[in-house]
Amino acid sequence: MEPVFPFALELPTRGQGRRTQALHRQLREAILDGRYPAGAPLPATRQVAAALGVARNTVVTAYDLLMAEGYVLPRRGATAVVADLAARRPARGTPRAPGRDATRISPSWRTAPFLGPSAPADLPPRSFRVGVPEHRHFPHDTWRRLSARSLRAWAKAPFTYPPTEGLPELREAIAQHVAFSRAVVCTRDDVIVTSGAQQAFDLLARLLVTPGETRVAVEEPGYPRLRAAFAAAGARQVPVPVDDEGLRVDRLPGDVRVVSVTPSHQSPTGVALSLSRRRALLDFARARDAVVIEDDYDGEFRFAARPLDALQTLDRDARVFYVGTFSKSLFPGVRIGFVIAPRWARDALLAIKQCSDAHCDAVAQATLAAFIRDGHLARHVRRMRPIYAERRTALLAGLRRHLADWLEPIPSEAGLHLAARVLQPEHAATLFATARHYAPGVQSITEYSLTPPEQPALSFGYGVMEAEEITSALRRWGGALARR
Repeated sequence: MEPVFPFALELPTRGQGRRTQALHRQLREAILDGRYPAGAPLPATRQVAAALGVARNTVVTAYDLLMAEGYVLPRRGATAVVADLAARRPARGTPRAPGRDATRISPSWRTAPFLGPSAPADLPPRSFRVGVPEHRHFPHDTWRRLSARSLRAWAKAPFTYPPTEGLPELREAIAQHVAFSRAVVCTRDDVIVTSGAQQAFDLLARLLVTPGETRVAVEEPGYPRLRAAFAAAGARQVPVPVDDEGLRVDRLPGDVRVVSVTPSHQSPTGVALSLSRRRALLDFARARDAVVIEDDYDGEFRFAARPLDALQTLDRDARVFYVGTFSKSLFPGVRIGFVIAPRWARDALLAIKQCSDAHCDAVAQATLAAFIRDGHLARHVRRMRPIYAERRTALLAGLRRHLADWLEPIPSEAGLHLAARVLQPEHAATLFATARHYAPGVQSITEYSLTPPEQPALSFGYGVMEAEEITSALRRWGGALARR
Protein backbone atom coordinates (compact mmCIF):
# COMPACT_ATOMS: atom_id res chain seq x y z
CA MET A 1 0.00 0.00 0.00
CA GLU A 2 1.26 3.48 -0.85
CA PRO A 3 2.32 5.56 2.20
CA VAL A 4 -0.29 8.09 3.28
CA PHE A 5 2.17 10.60 4.75
CA PRO A 6 5.34 11.99 3.08
CA PHE A 7 7.47 10.64 5.95
CA ALA A 8 7.80 7.42 7.91
CA LEU A 9 5.79 6.72 11.07
CA GLU A 10 6.70 4.25 13.80
CA LEU A 11 3.81 3.15 16.04
CA PRO A 12 3.88 0.73 18.97
CA THR A 13 2.92 -2.83 18.15
CA ARG A 14 -0.63 -4.02 18.80
CA GLY A 15 -1.32 -4.55 22.45
CA GLN A 16 1.24 -2.05 23.75
CA GLY A 17 -1.24 0.86 23.81
CA ARG A 18 -0.24 4.49 23.42
CA ARG A 19 -0.81 4.37 19.64
CA THR A 20 -2.88 7.54 19.70
CA GLN A 21 -0.18 9.43 21.60
CA ALA A 22 2.56 8.16 19.30
CA LEU A 23 0.65 9.13 16.15
CA HIS A 24 -0.19 12.57 17.57
CA ARG A 25 3.40 13.22 18.64
CA GLN A 26 5.00 12.21 15.34
CA LEU A 27 2.53 14.23 13.26
CA ARG A 28 3.09 17.27 15.48
CA GLU A 29 6.90 16.96 15.15
CA ALA A 30 6.61 16.66 11.37
CA ILE A 31 4.52 19.85 11.25
CA LEU A 32 6.96 21.75 13.49
CA ASP A 33 9.97 20.55 11.50
CA GLY A 34 8.40 21.62 8.23
CA ARG A 35 8.32 18.08 6.85
CA TYR A 36 4.55 18.45 6.71
CA PRO A 37 4.19 21.87 5.06
CA ALA A 38 1.53 24.50 5.78
CA GLY A 39 -1.61 24.05 3.69
CA ALA A 40 -1.04 20.35 3.05
CA PRO A 41 -4.28 18.34 3.46
CA LEU A 42 -4.49 15.49 5.97
CA PRO A 43 -5.45 12.17 4.43
CA ALA A 44 -8.83 10.71 5.32
CA THR A 45 -8.99 8.95 8.67
CA ARG A 46 -10.20 5.69 7.12
CA GLN A 47 -7.30 5.74 4.64
CA VAL A 48 -4.75 6.33 7.44
CA ALA A 49 -6.27 3.64 9.65
CA ALA A 50 -6.11 1.09 6.83
CA ALA A 51 -2.55 1.99 5.90
CA LEU A 52 -1.25 1.90 9.49
CA GLY A 53 -3.33 -1.06 10.64
CA VAL A 54 -4.94 0.80 13.52
CA ALA A 55 -8.50 1.54 14.57
CA ARG A 56 -10.11 4.56 12.91
CA ASN A 57 -10.84 6.07 16.34
CA THR A 58 -7.09 6.17 16.99
CA VAL A 59 -6.59 8.43 13.96
CA VAL A 60 -9.68 10.55 14.72
CA THR A 61 -8.46 11.20 18.28
CA ALA A 62 -4.94 12.14 17.08
CA TYR A 63 -6.41 14.55 14.52
CA ASP A 64 -8.70 16.09 17.16
CA LEU A 65 -5.70 16.74 19.43
CA LEU A 66 -3.80 18.46 16.59
CA MET A 67 -6.83 20.66 15.86
CA ALA A 68 -7.25 21.56 19.53
CA GLU A 69 -3.57 22.61 19.70
CA GLY A 70 -3.79 24.68 16.51
CA TYR A 71 -1.49 22.53 14.39
CA VAL A 72 -4.31 21.56 12.02
CA LEU A 73 -7.18 23.67 10.70
CA PRO A 74 -10.61 22.11 10.04
CA ARG A 75 -12.47 23.05 6.85
CA ARG A 76 -16.21 22.79 6.35
CA GLY A 77 -17.01 20.12 3.79
CA ALA A 78 -13.34 19.36 3.10
CA THR A 79 -10.34 17.65 4.69
CA ALA A 80 -8.37 19.48 7.37
CA VAL A 81 -5.08 21.13 6.44
CA VAL A 82 -1.81 21.84 8.23
CA ALA A 83 -1.76 25.31 9.84
CA ASP A 84 0.89 27.92 8.98
CA LEU A 85 3.14 27.95 12.04
CA ALA A 86 5.92 30.15 10.66
CA ALA A 87 5.59 32.60 13.54
CA ARG A 88 5.75 29.81 16.14
CA ARG A 89 8.34 27.56 14.53
CA PRO A 90 12.06 28.22 15.10
CA ALA A 91 14.16 28.31 11.95
CA ARG A 92 15.11 24.79 10.99
CA GLY A 93 18.64 24.03 12.05
CA THR A 94 18.87 27.06 14.38
CA PRO A 95 21.54 26.13 16.92
CA ARG A 96 20.49 26.08 20.55
CA ALA A 97 23.88 27.35 21.66
CA PRO A 98 25.06 29.73 18.91
CA GLY A 99 28.36 30.58 20.53
CA ARG A 100 29.39 26.96 20.87
CA ASP A 101 27.92 25.58 17.65
CA ALA A 102 29.38 28.36 15.48
CA THR A 103 32.85 26.86 16.03
CA ARG A 104 31.80 23.92 13.86
CA ILE A 105 31.61 26.25 10.85
CA SER A 106 34.75 27.23 8.98
CA PRO A 107 35.92 30.69 10.16
CA SER A 108 35.55 31.99 6.59
CA TRP A 109 31.81 31.32 6.66
CA ARG A 110 30.78 32.08 10.25
CA THR A 111 29.71 35.45 8.96
CA ALA A 112 28.43 35.10 5.41
CA PRO A 113 30.52 37.29 3.09
CA PHE A 114 28.90 40.08 1.13
CA LEU A 115 28.23 38.67 -2.33
CA GLY A 116 27.40 41.92 -4.02
CA PRO A 117 24.31 43.93 -4.79
CA SER A 118 21.16 42.14 -5.81
CA ALA A 119 18.26 43.61 -7.70
CA PRO A 120 15.24 44.60 -5.60
CA ALA A 121 12.30 42.25 -5.96
CA ASP A 122 10.11 45.07 -7.28
CA LEU A 123 12.56 46.25 -9.94
CA PRO A 124 10.75 46.77 -13.26
CA PRO A 125 11.88 44.66 -16.22
CA ARG A 126 13.03 47.79 -18.11
CA SER A 127 15.55 49.33 -15.72
CA PHE A 128 19.16 50.46 -15.33
CA ARG A 129 20.08 47.17 -13.67
CA VAL A 130 23.77 46.35 -14.14
CA GLY A 131 24.88 43.09 -15.74
CA VAL A 132 21.71 42.06 -17.58
CA PRO A 133 21.72 41.70 -21.40
CA GLU A 134 18.79 42.26 -23.74
CA HIS A 135 16.63 39.18 -24.32
CA ARG A 136 14.25 40.46 -26.99
CA HIS A 137 16.81 40.25 -29.81
CA PHE A 138 18.23 36.87 -28.83
CA PRO A 139 17.69 34.10 -31.45
CA HIS A 140 15.52 31.97 -29.18
CA ASP A 141 14.26 29.75 -32.01
CA THR A 142 17.80 28.92 -33.07
CA TRP A 143 18.83 28.07 -29.50
CA ARG A 144 15.77 25.84 -29.04
CA ARG A 145 16.48 24.03 -32.30
CA LEU A 146 20.12 23.40 -31.40
CA SER A 147 19.17 22.38 -27.87
CA ALA A 148 16.65 19.84 -29.17
CA ARG A 149 19.22 18.47 -31.59
CA SER A 150 21.80 18.12 -28.80
CA LEU A 151 19.28 16.41 -26.55
CA ARG A 152 18.38 13.90 -29.27
CA ALA A 153 22.04 13.15 -29.88
CA TRP A 154 22.77 12.57 -26.20
CA ALA A 155 19.67 10.43 -25.78
CA LYS A 156 21.07 8.01 -28.39
CA ALA A 157 24.58 7.95 -26.91
CA PRO A 158 25.71 5.70 -24.04
CA PHE A 159 24.99 7.19 -20.63
CA THR A 160 28.47 8.34 -19.65
CA TYR A 161 29.90 11.35 -17.83
CA PRO A 162 31.35 14.07 -20.06
CA PRO A 163 34.99 15.08 -19.56
CA THR A 164 35.78 17.21 -16.52
CA GLU A 165 37.48 19.78 -18.73
CA GLY A 166 34.41 20.07 -20.96
CA LEU A 167 33.29 18.61 -24.28
CA PRO A 168 36.08 18.72 -26.88
CA GLU A 169 33.82 20.45 -29.41
CA LEU A 170 32.96 23.22 -26.95
CA ARG A 171 36.57 23.77 -25.93
CA GLU A 172 37.52 23.96 -29.60
CA ALA A 173 34.72 26.46 -30.24
CA ILE A 174 35.73 28.61 -27.24
CA ALA A 175 39.37 28.66 -28.33
CA GLN A 176 38.36 29.87 -31.80
CA HIS A 177 35.90 32.40 -30.37
CA VAL A 178 38.37 34.10 -28.01
CA ALA A 179 41.07 34.06 -30.68
CA PHE A 180 38.74 35.88 -33.08
CA SER A 181 37.08 38.27 -30.61
CA ARG A 182 39.94 39.00 -28.16
CA ALA A 183 43.14 37.80 -29.89
CA VAL A 184 43.69 35.32 -27.06
CA VAL A 185 46.25 32.72 -28.06
CA CYS A 186 45.25 29.21 -26.99
CA THR A 187 44.19 25.76 -28.12
CA ARG A 188 41.32 23.65 -26.89
CA ASP A 189 43.72 21.87 -24.52
CA ASP A 190 44.17 25.17 -22.64
CA VAL A 191 40.42 25.61 -22.05
CA ILE A 192 38.61 24.28 -18.98
CA VAL A 193 34.81 24.67 -19.02
CA THR A 194 33.17 25.76 -15.76
CA SER A 195 29.67 26.36 -14.43
CA GLY A 196 29.84 30.09 -14.99
CA ALA A 197 32.62 32.50 -14.08
CA GLN A 198 31.86 32.13 -10.37
CA GLN A 199 32.96 28.50 -10.35
CA ALA A 200 36.10 29.55 -12.20
CA PHE A 201 36.91 32.02 -9.41
CA ASP A 202 36.27 29.38 -6.77
CA LEU A 203 38.55 26.86 -8.50
CA LEU A 204 41.32 29.42 -8.94
CA ALA A 205 41.08 30.48 -5.31
CA ARG A 206 41.53 26.88 -4.18
CA LEU A 207 44.39 26.41 -6.62
CA LEU A 208 46.38 29.54 -5.81
CA VAL A 209 45.74 30.30 -2.13
CA THR A 210 47.53 28.89 0.89
CA PRO A 211 45.06 29.69 3.69
CA GLY A 212 46.21 32.47 5.97
CA GLU A 213 49.34 33.14 3.92
CA THR A 214 48.69 34.11 0.30
CA ARG A 215 48.10 37.82 -0.27
CA VAL A 216 45.71 38.55 -3.14
CA ALA A 217 45.30 42.01 -4.68
CA VAL A 218 41.69 42.87 -5.58
CA GLU A 219 40.33 45.97 -7.27
CA GLU A 220 38.76 48.61 -5.03
CA PRO A 221 35.94 48.95 -5.90
CA GLY A 222 35.63 45.51 -7.41
CA TYR A 223 33.48 42.43 -7.99
CA PRO A 224 32.25 41.19 -4.57
CA ARG A 225 31.63 37.57 -5.59
CA LEU A 226 35.24 37.11 -6.64
CA ARG A 227 36.37 38.55 -3.32
CA ALA A 228 34.02 36.14 -1.53
CA ALA A 229 35.57 33.15 -3.31
CA PHE A 230 39.07 34.17 -2.25
CA ALA A 231 37.96 34.99 1.29
CA ALA A 232 36.45 31.50 1.58
CA ALA A 233 39.77 30.02 0.46
CA GLY A 234 41.55 31.84 3.29
CA ALA A 235 43.30 34.52 1.23
CA ARG A 236 44.62 37.72 2.79
CA GLN A 237 43.02 40.26 0.46
CA VAL A 238 44.61 43.61 -0.33
CA PRO A 239 42.31 46.26 -1.88
CA VAL A 240 44.11 48.29 -4.56
CA PRO A 241 42.52 51.53 -5.83
CA VAL A 242 41.23 52.09 -9.36
CA ASP A 243 41.32 55.34 -11.34
CA ASP A 244 40.50 56.32 -14.92
CA GLU A 245 43.31 54.07 -16.24
CA GLY A 246 42.21 51.06 -14.23
CA LEU A 247 44.09 49.30 -11.45
CA ARG A 248 46.82 51.38 -9.80
CA VAL A 249 49.67 48.97 -10.49
CA ASP A 250 52.05 51.29 -8.67
CA ARG A 251 50.09 50.64 -5.46
CA LEU A 252 50.55 46.86 -5.54
CA PRO A 253 52.41 45.59 -2.43
CA GLY A 254 55.53 43.63 -3.22
CA ASP A 255 54.41 40.51 -1.34
CA VAL A 256 51.22 40.03 -3.38
CA ARG A 257 51.20 36.69 -5.19
CA VAL A 258 47.84 36.89 -6.99
CA VAL A 259 46.34 39.92 -8.73
CA SER A 260 42.70 39.91 -9.85
CA VAL A 261 41.73 42.46 -12.46
CA THR A 262 38.95 43.31 -14.95
CA PRO A 263 41.08 45.07 -17.57
CA SER A 264 38.66 45.29 -20.50
CA HIS A 265 35.78 46.81 -18.57
CA GLN A 266 36.39 47.39 -14.89
CA SER A 267 33.63 46.26 -12.56
CA PRO A 268 31.91 48.54 -11.58
CA THR A 269 33.50 51.77 -12.89
CA GLY A 270 33.71 50.63 -16.53
CA VAL A 271 37.21 51.96 -17.22
CA ALA A 272 39.77 50.03 -19.26
CA LEU A 273 43.24 49.20 -17.98
CA SER A 274 45.64 51.30 -20.05
CA LEU A 275 48.29 49.62 -22.20
CA SER A 276 51.12 51.02 -20.09
CA ARG A 277 49.55 49.58 -16.95
CA ARG A 278 48.94 46.23 -18.62
CA ARG A 279 52.62 45.99 -19.36
CA ALA A 280 53.50 47.22 -15.88
CA LEU A 281 51.24 44.57 -14.32
CA LEU A 282 52.88 41.78 -16.29
CA ASP A 283 56.31 43.15 -15.36
CA PHE A 284 55.24 43.14 -11.71
CA ALA A 285 54.04 39.53 -11.97
CA ARG A 286 57.32 38.47 -13.55
CA ALA A 287 59.47 40.27 -10.99
CA ARG A 288 57.46 39.13 -7.96
CA ASP A 289 56.67 35.59 -9.15
CA ALA A 290 52.97 36.43 -9.05
CA VAL A 291 50.05 35.37 -11.23
CA VAL A 292 47.19 37.40 -12.72
CA ILE A 293 43.50 36.51 -13.00
CA GLU A 294 42.00 38.34 -15.99
CA ASP A 295 38.21 38.54 -15.74
CA ASP A 296 36.84 39.41 -19.20
CA TYR A 297 33.12 39.18 -18.48
CA ASP A 298 31.67 41.36 -21.28
CA GLY A 299 34.61 42.22 -23.50
CA GLU A 300 32.78 41.25 -26.71
CA PHE A 301 30.86 44.53 -26.70
CA ARG A 302 33.37 47.25 -27.55
CA PHE A 303 32.73 50.71 -28.90
CA ALA A 304 36.25 52.07 -29.42
CA ALA A 305 38.09 51.89 -32.74
CA ARG A 306 40.52 49.18 -31.63
CA PRO A 307 40.44 47.17 -28.40
CA LEU A 308 43.51 46.86 -26.23
CA ASP A 309 45.15 43.44 -26.26
CA ALA A 310 44.10 41.08 -23.50
CA LEU A 311 46.63 40.48 -20.75
CA GLN A 312 46.71 36.84 -21.79
CA THR A 313 47.73 37.94 -25.29
CA LEU A 314 50.58 40.07 -23.94
CA ASP A 315 51.72 37.44 -21.45
CA ARG A 316 54.97 35.70 -22.37
CA ASP A 317 55.60 33.97 -19.05
CA ALA A 318 52.49 31.82 -18.56
CA ARG A 319 51.28 33.88 -15.60
CA VAL A 320 47.76 34.87 -16.71
CA PHE A 321 44.55 32.91 -16.06
CA TYR A 322 41.93 34.20 -18.49
CA VAL A 323 38.33 33.82 -17.26
CA GLY A 324 35.38 34.27 -19.59
CA THR A 325 31.63 33.79 -19.48
CA PHE A 326 28.62 33.79 -21.81
CA SER A 327 26.18 35.34 -19.35
CA LYS A 328 26.43 38.77 -21.00
CA SER A 329 26.88 37.83 -24.65
CA LEU A 330 24.05 35.25 -24.47
CA PHE A 331 21.94 35.11 -21.31
CA PRO A 332 22.64 34.66 -17.57
CA GLY A 333 20.88 31.29 -17.33
CA VAL A 334 23.29 29.55 -19.70
CA ARG A 335 25.72 29.04 -16.77
CA ILE A 336 28.78 28.20 -18.82
CA GLY A 337 32.11 29.90 -18.28
CA PHE A 338 35.69 28.92 -18.88
CA VAL A 339 39.28 29.31 -17.75
CA ILE A 340 42.19 29.48 -20.15
CA ALA A 341 44.95 28.30 -17.86
CA PRO A 342 48.73 28.03 -18.23
CA ARG A 343 49.81 24.48 -18.95
CA TRP A 344 51.62 24.17 -15.62
CA ALA A 345 48.34 24.62 -13.73
CA ARG A 346 46.02 22.49 -15.85
CA ASP A 347 46.28 19.11 -14.07
CA ALA A 348 45.87 20.57 -10.59
CA LEU A 349 42.95 22.73 -11.72
CA LEU A 350 41.18 19.69 -13.19
CA ALA A 351 41.73 17.72 -9.99
CA ILE A 352 40.11 20.52 -7.98
CA LYS A 353 37.18 20.68 -10.39
CA GLN A 354 36.65 16.93 -10.08
CA CYS A 355 36.29 17.36 -6.33
CA SER A 356 33.61 20.04 -6.57
CA ASP A 357 31.83 19.43 -9.89
CA ALA A 358 33.12 16.59 -12.02
CA HIS A 359 31.43 17.86 -15.17
CA CYS A 360 29.07 20.52 -16.48
CA ASP A 361 25.73 19.94 -18.22
CA ALA A 362 26.60 18.04 -21.41
CA VAL A 363 23.47 19.07 -23.36
CA ALA A 364 24.06 22.77 -22.65
CA GLN A 365 27.70 22.38 -23.65
CA ALA A 366 26.79 20.68 -26.92
CA THR A 367 24.19 23.35 -27.67
CA LEU A 368 26.63 26.18 -27.04
CA ALA A 369 29.33 24.46 -29.09
CA ALA A 370 26.97 24.28 -32.09
CA PHE A 371 25.81 27.86 -31.50
CA ILE A 372 29.40 29.10 -31.68
CA ARG A 373 30.55 26.73 -34.43
CA ASP A 374 27.66 27.62 -36.76
CA GLY A 375 28.37 31.34 -36.40
CA HIS A 376 25.28 32.28 -34.38
CA LEU A 377 27.26 33.79 -31.49
CA ALA A 378 29.31 36.02 -33.78
CA ARG A 379 26.16 37.14 -35.62
CA HIS A 380 24.35 37.84 -32.35
CA VAL A 381 27.25 39.92 -31.01
CA ARG A 382 27.45 41.87 -34.27
CA ARG A 383 23.71 42.50 -34.13
CA MET A 384 23.71 43.62 -30.51
CA ARG A 385 26.81 45.84 -30.64
CA PRO A 386 25.11 48.78 -32.48
CA ILE A 387 22.00 48.38 -30.30
CA TYR A 388 24.04 48.67 -27.12
CA ALA A 389 26.11 51.46 -28.66
CA GLU A 390 22.94 53.48 -29.32
CA ARG A 391 21.82 53.01 -25.73
CA ARG A 392 25.25 53.92 -24.39
CA THR A 393 25.22 57.10 -26.50
CA ALA A 394 21.77 58.00 -25.18
CA LEU A 395 22.94 57.44 -21.61
CA LEU A 396 26.00 59.65 -22.03
CA ALA A 397 23.97 62.35 -23.75
CA GLY A 398 21.30 62.25 -21.06
CA LEU A 399 23.84 62.50 -18.25
CA ARG A 400 25.52 65.49 -19.89
CA ARG A 401 22.28 67.25 -20.79
CA HIS A 402 20.05 66.60 -17.79
CA LEU A 403 22.40 65.73 -14.92
CA ALA A 404 25.56 67.71 -15.69
CA ASP A 405 25.29 69.60 -12.40
CA TRP A 406 25.21 66.38 -10.45
CA LEU A 407 27.14 63.63 -12.26
CA GLU A 408 30.24 63.29 -14.44
CA PRO A 409 30.54 60.17 -16.66
CA ILE A 410 33.63 58.02 -16.15
CA PRO A 411 35.38 57.09 -19.45
CA SER A 412 34.23 53.68 -20.70
CA GLU A 413 34.50 52.06 -24.13
CA ALA A 414 33.04 48.58 -23.65
CA GLY A 415 30.48 46.42 -21.92
CA LEU A 416 26.89 46.88 -20.82
CA HIS A 417 27.29 49.50 -18.10
CA LEU A 418 29.07 52.74 -17.34
CA ALA A 419 29.53 54.78 -14.19
CA ALA A 420 29.33 58.46 -13.28
CA ARG A 421 30.95 60.30 -10.38
CA VAL A 422 28.93 62.42 -8.00
CA LEU A 423 30.38 65.91 -8.48
CA GLN A 424 29.57 67.07 -4.95
CA PRO A 425 29.67 64.29 -2.33
CA GLU A 426 27.18 66.12 -0.14
CA HIS A 427 24.58 65.50 -2.88
CA ALA A 428 25.15 61.74 -2.87
CA ALA A 429 22.31 60.94 -0.48
CA THR A 430 19.83 62.96 -2.57
CA LEU A 431 20.95 61.24 -5.77
CA PHE A 432 20.73 57.76 -4.27
CA ALA A 433 17.27 58.44 -2.84
CA THR A 434 15.79 59.88 -6.03
CA ALA A 435 17.42 57.23 -8.24
CA ARG A 436 15.16 54.56 -6.73
CA HIS A 437 12.17 56.32 -8.27
CA TYR A 438 13.49 57.91 -11.46
CA ALA A 439 16.32 55.52 -12.38
CA PRO A 440 15.53 52.13 -10.82
CA GLY A 441 18.38 49.65 -11.00
CA VAL A 442 21.16 52.23 -10.69
CA GLN A 443 23.74 51.08 -8.14
CA SER A 444 26.16 52.92 -5.91
CA ILE A 445 29.77 51.81 -6.22
CA THR A 446 29.76 51.71 -2.43
CA GLU A 447 28.06 48.33 -2.88
CA TYR A 448 31.25 47.13 -4.59
CA SER A 449 33.70 48.67 -2.11
CA LEU A 450 35.44 47.28 0.95
CA THR A 451 35.92 50.81 2.32
CA PRO A 452 33.89 54.00 1.78
CA PRO A 453 34.96 55.51 -1.58
CA GLU A 454 36.64 58.90 -1.60
CA GLN A 455 34.28 60.09 -4.31
CA PRO A 456 30.80 58.52 -4.60
CA ALA A 457 29.66 57.25 -7.99
CA LEU A 458 26.72 55.51 -9.59
CA SER A 459 26.76 52.63 -12.06
CA PHE A 460 24.18 52.50 -14.88
CA GLY A 461 23.32 49.38 -16.85
CA TYR A 462 21.92 49.90 -20.34
CA GLY A 463 21.41 46.29 -21.38
CA VAL A 464 17.60 46.18 -21.18
CA MET A 465 16.47 49.79 -21.76
CA GLU A 466 15.76 51.34 -25.15
CA ALA A 467 17.51 54.61 -26.00
CA GLU A 468 14.25 56.57 -25.76
CA GLU A 469 13.51 55.06 -22.34
CA ILE A 470 16.96 56.05 -21.11
CA THR A 471 16.56 59.62 -22.36
CA SER A 472 13.11 59.96 -20.82
CA ALA A 473 14.18 58.59 -17.44
CA LEU A 474 17.20 60.88 -17.17
CA ARG A 475 15.17 63.90 -18.26
CA ARG A 476 12.57 63.27 -15.56
CA TRP A 477 15.26 62.60 -12.97
CA GLY A 478 17.13 65.78 -13.83
CA GLY A 479 13.91 67.79 -13.70
CA ALA A 480 13.05 66.42 -10.26
CA LEU A 481 16.53 67.27 -8.96
CA ALA A 482 16.31 70.80 -10.40
CA ARG A 483 13.04 71.42 -8.53
CA ARG A 484 14.57 70.55 -5.15
